[in-house]
Amino acid sequence: MRLWVGGYGADQGGTAVGIAELLAGDADDGSAGGALAFAGMAAEIGGSPTWLTAHPSLAVVYAALEGAGAVQAFRRTGDSSFARLGPAVRIGESVCHVAVSPDATYLLATCWGDGRVVRVALDAAGRPGAATIAASAIDPYVPSDPFAPPVDPGSTATDGAFDLPGGGIDLADAARALREAAGPEFAHLVPDLSAPEDSLAALGLSAGGLELPRRASGEGDGSDAASDTRSVAAPERVSRAHQSVFLGGGLIATTDLGFDLVRFWRSGAEGLRPVGVVRLPLGSGPRHMVRHPSGHLYVLTEFSCEIFVLGPDRAGAWRVLGGTPLSPETRAGVDAAAELAASTDGQFIYAGVRGLDTIASVRVRGAGDDLVPVALADAGVTWPRHHLVVRDTLLVAGQHSNDVVALTLDIRNGGLSRPVRRAEAPSPTCLLPAR
Repeated sequence: MRLWVGGYGADQGGTAVGIAELLAGDADDGSAGGALAFAGMAAEIGGSPTWLTAHPSLAVVYAALEGAGAVQAFRRTGDSSFARLGPAVRIGESVCHVAVSPDATYLLATCWGDGRVVRVALDAAGRPGAATIAASAIDPYVPSDPFAPPVDPGSTATDGAFDLPGGGIDLADAARALREAAGPEFAHLVPDLSAPEDSLAALGLSAGGLELPRRASGEGDGSDAASDTRSVAAPERVSRAHQSVFLGGGLIATTDLGFDLVRFWRSGAEGLRPVGVVRLPLGSGPRHMVRHPSGHLYVLTEFSCEIFVLGPDRAGAWRVLGGTPLSPETRAGVDAAAELAASTDGQFIYAGVRGLDTIASVRVRGAGDDLVPVALADAGVTWPRHHLVVRDTLLVAGQHSNDVVALTLDIRNGGLSRPVRRAEAPSPTCLLPAR
């Protein structure tokens, strides 16, 4: 089979020069367990196409050009070649993920650098057009009201009621309205509370000393959650949107790694409309998600190396239903979880862990809301940035070792073999099967 490989280019300190081509297995084999071979560049673009995704029906691939902060569409012109389809669309700082809606009328791009979630219209040929920036995330752990009690991790708000700390009053919005009402002559008398630290300073307080609780990774296993607290320093709390997933029925989920949020949306004529948010533990860093056939949403946290299970209650509000650490061997704050993928039968999920350079196997039990760690296997690469399940094979991209390896999956127990195949690839960050 043929795969397209995205990677970091010189503008991001990598060695890729565009979208590469990788051949895995035999042409008539549905598995990728055969020989791996780097087949050169399919599109030389001089940037960093760190994430790739395909149009649902057309021979078009979209690349998140992370260094340029843009999304570029490419039309396939041959078995191993692409041409640009329209101009690049400016998205935001460090755009890191792109997903196309099931009806192919728009794509969603998420930005690690500035936290933007952006909807981009697509025409009938798959060409990107107008871009609309969605509402910014609100950090639930830096309340607008410094006297408000800490929020409960894992809780949710729906239908646009984002449960703002302080009884739903946003001091920044209130101050903005007062300045407008005061007019240009007296507007300077109303403090600008557009940032949380400004709100605190206006009240004579410092954000650096505000202590809020964080649920320990092992809560419920006897660990001392009370001692696991962090000082909320405003400069360190930056919105970092990372991924979007279409959940069906018009519902969309996006992660915000910096604010520890999973946000829910619906797309309308004016853009994305927020309909809910789930708060994960402070400092956990939700990164990537997988929608399971059971209907549950699995969320991988980069910093705490955990998987959380999200699902809707009877009223349709999404909540945290469970979760598990990837392994007792992962080190929060040292290792960094990366990608999440499910086995073809949905019985196991696999998470990459950078630092330890391993792949964690987790078994799915019950109705899909019970996860049990199985094993931690050597990834066979350095800094496993992305991986892909192809039947009985796991393909793993090693960003720092400049290679892709194939590991055999044991479909009975979720175990992984040592690398059985390997191919060089320049700073790989994403693997996309060609259609």
